Amino acid sequence: MITTHIPGYPRIGARRELKFALEACWRGETGDANLLRTGSELRAAHWRRQREAGLSLVTAGDFSFYDPMLDTLVLLGCPPLRFGFDPQRLTLRQYFELARGNAGQPALEMTKWFDTNYHYLVPELSAQTRFDGGPDWYFEHIAEALAAGHPVKPVLIGPVTFLRLAKAGGGADRLVLVEPLARAYARILGRLRGMGIEWVQIDEPALCLELEPAWLDAFDRAYPILAADAPALLLATCFDAADEHADRVLRLPVRGIHIDLVRAPGQLAAWQSRLPADRVLSAGIVDGRNIWRTDLRRALALLQPLHEAIGNRLWLASSCSLQHVPVSLSGEQGLDPEVRPWLAFADEKLEELRVLGKALDGGTKSVLAELEAADAVLASRRTSRRIVNEEVRARLGRLSPADERRANSHPQRSVLQQAQLGLPPLPTTTIGSFPQTPQIRATRAAWKRGEIGELQYLDAMRAEIREVIARQEALGIDVLVHGEAERNDMVEFFGEQLWGFCFTQNGWVQSYGSRCVKPPVIYGDVARPEPMTVDISRFAQSLTEKPVKGMLTGPVTILQWSFVRDDQPRADTALQIALAVREEVADLEKAGIRVIQIDEPALREGLPLKRRDWNGYLDWAVRAFRIASAVAADETQIHTHMCYAEFNDILPAIAAMDADVITIETSRSNMELLDGFGEFRYPNGIGPGVYDIHSPRVPQTEDILRLMRRACGVIPLPQLWINPDCGLKTRSWTEVEPALRNMVAAARQLRAGLAASDGTGPAA
Repeated sequence: MITTHIPGYPRIGARRELKFALEACWRGETGDANLLRTGSELRAAHWRRQREAGLSLVTAGDFSFYDPMLDTLVLLGCPPLRFGFDPQRLTLRQYFELARGNAGQPALEMTKWFDTNYHYLVPELSAQTRFDGGPDWYFEHIAEALAAGHPVKPVLIGPVTFLRLAKAGGGADRLVLVEPLARAYARILGRLRGMGIEWVQIDEPALCLELEPAWLDAFDRAYPILAADAPALLLATCFDAADEHADRVLRLPVRGIHIDLVRAPGQLAAWQSRLPADRVLSAGIVDGRNIWRTDLRRALALLQPLHEAIGNRLWLASSCSLQHVPVSLSGEQGLDPEVRPWLAFADEKLEELRVLGKALDGGTKSVLAELEAADAVLASRRTSRRIVNEEVRARLGRLSPADERRANSHPQRSVLQQAQLGLPPLPTTTIGSFPQTPQIRATRAAWKRGEIGELQYLDAMRAEIREVIARQEALGIDVLVHGEAERNDMVEFFGEQLWGFCFTQNGWVQSYGSRCVKPPVIYGDVARPEPMTVDISRFAQSLTEKPVKGMLTGPVTILQWSFVRDDQPRADTALQIALAVREEVADLEKAGIRVIQIDEPALREGLPLKRRDWNGYLDWAVRAFRIASAVAADETQIHTHMCYAEFNDILPAIAAMDADVITIETSRSNMELLDGFGEFRYPNGIGPGVYDIHSPRVPQTEDILRLMRRACGVIPLPQLWINPDCGLKTRSWTEVEPALRNMVAAARQLRAGLAASDGTGPAA
């Protein structure tokens, strides 16, 4: 019989049960016991679904109350020494302090998990780091699954990937930790074997990167140690090909390899030809990153010859963990009825694996009805009249290089912009959103339920905007925002107003911690039927003499944070979105908006894992931004925002975007991310984030001064802005107002120091 399994299952719950339990616990409304009970119920439900779908193995150890990298750090017993926590006696509250910070310490740094929109917490290691183990939470989860009678396959983040994604202070070499870390893994695996576990999945997506020889050698150093007394190991890769390392991997003491045949189907031949007779090949054939139904016949055409060659040493799986897709289509009664049959969420993907496994075991006749139903759905999608918009395609064909360039270079533009805006040195601003209060959410929900009309809703949102503008003026912020009260999500809001998109009711996926997003579905050509933000931006600007930013989401971020059609190149879809954003920029400018921000936090996220593939992606990603923004006149100041990613290796591309001002997240890294911009001599304006908006901790003025003084030593002062790391929608006003008051106070102190100095930098 074919073995079927998945690398992981969504952990948030079909109705975001984990999110609500977490936030109630953090607010002090419920205790730890309620949160732990919710976690136990979710785990039990997830395992039950896998078994009901007929999977051979149930995946355990993939559940987390915040982040699996944080869980691995806790399991290994290596929390940062700066917190002063006892690793073996770590409490749940301390676990959350690692993730969210406390009064004495900022949270662990956060960045993107490979090329996904999921954010992981970055372990902090040093030469003194010890891996003596932590609390038994992980083993308790495995014991729960075993007690429920499931055939359990635990999952662990692999040691080399853990080290590769960690950071080491003081110039320490992470690779000196390979052997002690491997011994810690050996203890964990030995304990799992003692619990009766037969297979363990070790996730090593780092194998899909272009690793230096020393990092490849780390696999040879680590795996003989950790596998000495371990169950059978399934080494799992995902997100790209790993076949260039096939010979090395198959020399390791592992019993199987999992490969991603959705992202990299071309790697199959190399693995099949090298696979020893005693090894398993797990084929990731169902897309774990997107929501389109699998072409079952195409999948079988790939799998059947492989099955004939290696028999039941072939396992079937999703390409990666299903945490990147929503839980189930069962609650999507309001979804566009034509599009709904084209989709498969996590539970539907389990069913696809069942059908594929049955077809290989019993022949295609055993699943003929399922195959014919899938054929009909795929045919309806291919022939739908809603997919192609000839006008949009014609406009793309008419684009020329002139459409990608501003009239003059940034030095010339900045003179005109300063003459118009009259900003002080070190101008202050925020990234865009302000707290989405319970009242705002309740009003939006009432409007969507039809309990209040469009005009009443608009009046309520305008009242919120008046308050936000007044608060910012009272605080003394220089460039204001309207606060985005009317927006549910920075991508969903725009998708709802563009052709070619549709939306789910419960299609939630985890972004980090309790933060969930509901990505739109791009099923057809994208077009803007009418202005999207002009009226609200014009109203906000009418309330103040200070400039109010027009707030837009950029084409690459809309692309990356949506479930994107898979029937044309992503570059084509990005350029279609860019045309829509370009039209909005032109209309905002006509309405008198002098500063327009086009957010691109996902630009770095979209990079392919292999550097050799970067140039192709960056060429079209930068082109999309320039098409969206270059319609603006020189006097209009174009901002962009990027966050929670490493930018230093793509700085030429960021500079090529030619935004007048870029704001970035830098506070969690203590401004380390800014060093690359300084070394590169980034030419345009830059606002390094001065406080972490994902933590409830309110920064003091001295905290902000310390960071900005460091920034002034890296970037020429005339280029610098002062702003938070990111938008403020998830924070409360009780946190936001004192933080911004301290931010403005820091800016004023620095300006006063500048006036008292020779004008080149703040006085000491």
